[in-house]
Amino acid sequence: MNRPRLYIDVDGPLNPCDAKPERRPEGYTTFRYYRTAGSPRAAACPGGASKPLRVWLNPAHGEQLLRLAEFYELTWATAWGPEANTWIAPKLGLPELPVVQWPTMYDAGPERTFWKTHHLVSHAAGRAFAWIDDELGAPDRDFVDYHHDGQALLHHVDPRVGLRDSDFHTLERWARTIASAQAT
Repeated sequence: MNRPRLYIDVDGPLNPCDAKPERRPEGYTTFRYYRTAGSPRAAACPGGASKPLRVWLNPAHGEQLLRLAEFYELTWATAWGPEANTWIAPKLGLPELPVVQWPTMYDAGPERTFWKTHHLVSHAAGRAFAWIDDELGAPDRDFVDYHHDGQALLHHVDPRVGLRDSDFHTLERWARTIASAQAT
């Protein structure tokens, strides 16, 4: 049985980057990430490699993601790229995960979609997947419905609060449904 992939974005779902700067969400720890010149994060963030980036992470999310690994192949789908494995994963107690390599980043996607959407449909290659991101909308769901042959769950996460227990329950419930359908 082929487990579905769980595509994981960092900024928004794991790092509630739109929370009020003076109010760290409960359960989160503050980290300072110093971008290195040439990294995808340095190119994407104002201030380049010199200005540290504040990152809020909730260590409990690592345990919850590891529980989901029973149902999913966990995969980074983030502008952090491979740095998610060197910087985010250890802080959450996650092993090194596969990383989606973006052929282009930040270019507008087709049909008013988020720039990641068509790349993830191609990466999934018909395999069932769930995707947690804060940039998802109706055009992305329509694109996936039309262009992806497998089952997909596009799960929007509010970037002001990050992942919550209800999000993990939704992901587990969906994966159990997929597993049950594959078993019959």
